[in-house]
Amino acid sequence: MDVFNKVTAFLQQALETREPSINLQDSFVDHWKAITNYYIETSDESRPVKHTDIPWRLRQMLDILVYEEKQQGEETGPCMEYLLQHKILETLCTLGKAQYPPGMSQQVMLFFSKVLSQITKPVLHLINVYRPVQKLIHLCGLPDSQTEKEESQFLLAVCTRVKKDPYVLNYILEITKDSQKKSSSPSDEAVEKGSSPETAPSPPSPTSSASSSSPQEATGIIPVLIHLGKTEKSHVVLRSMESLLLLVSLPQEDTGHLLAERTPLCHLLAQRLTELYCLIPSSLDPADIHSYSSVQWRTQFTQDSTVESPSFPGSENVHRFFCFLDYCNELIKEAPRVLGVELARAIHLQWLKGVIQPHLLQMSEVGILVHTALLSCSVHHIRSPALLEELVQFLLGNDTHCEKQQDTHTHILRYRLIEHCNHISDEISITTLRLFEELLQKPSRSILTNLVLRNLEKRSYRLSGSGAADERHAVESDVLEESEELEEDPFFTDMYEDSGFSGQEPLLSLPSARERRKPSAHTQVADLVNSFLCLVPQEAKTSHLVQGAGYDTYVHDAHKLLNECTALSRDWNWPDSAKPTENNPATEFYEGHFLQTLFDRIARILEQPYELNLQVTSVLSRLAVFPHPHLHEYLLDPYISLSPGARSLFSTLVRVIGELMQRIQHIHNVTDRLMMIRRQLMGLEEETVVDHMTLLRGVIVLEEFCKELAAVAFVKLPIEEQ
Repeated sequence: MDVFNKVTAFLQQALETREPSINLQDSFVDHWKAITNYYIETSDESRPVKHTDIPWRLRQMLDILVYEEKQQGEETGPCMEYLLQHKILETLCTLGKAQYPPGMSQQVMLFFSKVLSQITKPVLHLINVYRPVQKLIHLCGLPDSQTEKEESQFLLAVCTRVKKDPYVLNYILEITKDSQKKSSSPSDEAVEKGSSPETAPSPPSPTSSASSSSPQEATGIIPVLIHLGKTEKSHVVLRSMESLLLLVSLPQEDTGHLLAERTPLCHLLAQRLTELYCLIPSSLDPADIHSYSSVQWRTQFTQDSTVESPSFPGSENVHRFFCFLDYCNELIKEAPRVLGVELARAIHLQWLKGVIQPHLLQMSEVGILVHTALLSCSVHHIRSPALLEELVQFLLGNDTHCEKQQDTHTHILRYRLIEHCNHISDEISITTLRLFEELLQKPSRSILTNLVLRNLEKRSYRLSGSGAADERHAVESDVLEESEELEEDPFFTDMYEDSGFSGQEPLLSLPSARERRKPSAHTQVADLVNSFLCLVPQEAKTSHLVQGAGYDTYVHDAHKLLNECTALSRDWNWPDSAKPTENNPATEFYEGHFLQTLFDRIARILEQPYELNLQVTSVLSRLAVFPHPHLHEYLLDPYISLSPGARSLFSTLVRVIGELMQRIQHIHNVTDRLMMIRRQLMGLEEETVVDHMTLLRGVIVLEEFCKELAAVAFVKLPIEEQ
């Protein structure tokens, strides 16, 4: 409306001066001739364009075009016809290229930008528009350019126009109809390998000699936008990223094929992500990396003082990388599927496999530590399904058959990462465990299948013939006998009413042996939950002596975690109940490399650092919460009869308790010492050096872990059984 009002005021003023009449075309032509006459008459080649009347006359020409379009409606007005027939845009592009007078290229780009953004009728399909636009695109992104601001504004106007009229994309990319037909049916081999064919030849025109671009050449609108995205000027970077997003988000599937197969888009984006990653210093502190919270790519352009980003050496490089990773996430999510998949594959090939993998497989512990921490943070940031699928393929492979103990090199990176959970360096072990914990929070069924579920599919961890019933918590005679033995075992003679996990009240009352012979739902609940609560002997328990250390906090957290994991796995088509066991005595159970490593770590809980124990138990707790019947049975059912050589989480804990009973006998005033350590860990006392510090801390983690498992078992029971 401002332009319209300005032109109207101009015309009214002219009428008030009693000029015979105002002919818009005559006025438009006069302004254009005045511009061309400048080049004929002037002799001062150093005079800047802003000191001439050229900018004003270009503005007047634009105002007339806008006013004319409003007056003409659907028809093309005479001024627009004149602009097209006399190739004014072509001439302006030539003048801009010559930079005569100095600064002319800025004026030309501003004029093009405003024509494309203010003229509402489609014009980019017209040869006398798209050819000069192509020419002007080739003038953008040149080394040491002083016109980046105007270039980014012009390119944003072009991409906005393409978003409005998607069919003109071919003209902007300089791809002919013949090459488009070829690109609409890419070879299966190219798609499968994630490779990008060379871009198609450009249409025959005098300006297209450089438009046939391989991924290494910086010509055409896409390489120019990538180039402008590397500048230090934030407003230029923002416009270039917004422009690419407009192109990528064109919904047509054939457009997705075109951009994926006939342009260097995917290659250049993956290359830029890799460049930003390689700029991150290798001397980073992993704690600083883990402290880095989720970001959105637009936040790097905001000046919001309320948003605090962590500051540490190298933090700016870290921030730029994760902002661009988030940007790639959005591109992949907004793009047509074929384009999103191709971009994800390019990132897999260039960044994950090309850069990350060598760092993870190196021998330097410092390098492994930093890049594992960066990868863990990257997993947290990845949101697009296509990129997540490529990430899982990279880290774990796609095997779905049961693992065998000798299968150590079927997927070398998976094997090494799991081995790093049991690394001689505690820091590497903790960081790698955090990586797997991040993976377990991603919405991918393949992660649980690959790491755990494929090895539990046949339920061969059960003694052959002992689990014929399909119901998950069927109580058989051998289980009843085992339950009664637990009551008589010295490890499990604690009085439940004195357990103190919620004030002075027990979690669940322990049923008598007579009640067990006629088990009710409540009986089964009590058996299951109390089995974990009673694992730690009374003399090693201290949580009931400290206010706020009851089990009730674990129940609350377990409910929250269960809801999260249930929502995550809702569409994974998991069975509601365990499948019948196969009577195959020849089947030897192997829990798989991942669970084997976790169980080995839990078995050493009394001799490992406190922080490492916390991370191991955190991963196991999350696994136990997932609502898969086999996973629940294997990790949370203490009464299953295990097959020869098999171990479960509960049986591993029982062995730890046996070791605990032997070791605490040699510690004087063990309960008092445990109480002091617990208060130190809770921040209630100043930390001091105590004998058997690692062992005592391990005992406290063990007690808390058993309470956590009891809470998980409790919240996973049906509502009516709780």
